[in-house]
Amino acid sequence: MRTAQLFFGQNVGGKPGVSAAEFRKFVDEELTPRFPSGLTVLEGGGQWKGDENKLIREASKVVVLVLPNGIDANLKLNAARKAYKARFNQESVLLVTQPACVDF
Repeated sequence: MRTAQLFFGQNVGGKPGVSAAEFRKFVDEELTPRFPSGLTVLEGGGQWKGDENKLIREASKVVVLVLPNGIDANLKLNAARKAYKARFNQESVLLVTQPACVDF
C-alpha cells in the first residue's frame, strides 16, 4: 500500500476562482468514481514558481488517498490530475506518493 497526496490549486488565471461548490462537484464526478474506497480533503495554502518563473501563492485543496501499489492506481491518479488541469485551466497538479503500512 501507499499514500498519495494531490495538491489542487484554487486560482484560475492567477486569481482566486475555484469555488467550494465547483471543487465538490469535481470530487463527486472525478475522484469518487476513481477512488470509491474513500479519500480525505484538507484545506491548504502554498506557493510555487509557475511557467513564467513568477512566485504564485494560492489556496489549495489537498486530497489524501490510501492506494494499492500498481499501474491501475497510477493511471487513475494521472487521469484525475489531467481532468482537473483541463476543467480549471491549471498548469499542474502536484502528486506526492510514499509507501505506507496500513491497518484497517
